[in-house]
Amino acid sequence: MKRISGILLLVLALIGCGKENLVIPNVPVNFSAQLTDPRLIRLSSPGGAVSFDNYGVAGIVIYRTLSGGYVAYDRCSTVNPEKRCAVTLDDPSFTVTDKCSGAKYLLEDGTPAKAPAEVSLKKYNTFIAGNNTIHVTN
Repeated sequence: MKRISGILLLVLALIGCGKENLVIPNVPVNFSAQLTDPRLIRLSSPGGAVSFDNYGVAGIVIYRTLSGGYVAYDRCSTVNPEKRCAVTLDDPSFTVTDKCSGAKYLLEDGTPAKAPAEVSLKKYNTFIAGNNTIHVTN
């Protein structure tokens, strides 16, 4: 019994260590805009992206996927998230870059594309309402 308890404590200690536990904080996100809004013009075709500063932890980025859907992520880099370094859109806008660490992420699914990133961007819920309004929430 002592051996099982010791192994369990060791596993819990190992799980509790490392950068993976540094997470992007949960903050309320409630963005809505008509798809005809001039700020969203880049979302009119697949591969387009826009970013906003006043939402989420470090802002949000909304991306039109290659299949025509929409996804949204927090702009807070997952590399040293306590620094709240906002990723910036690359040109073309298929990726974003963390200027603090040099990490890159794919906007199609938020996954890391270049080290030192190891954890995907924080994803938000995105949906289109019947009147062509895009909503980003958590």
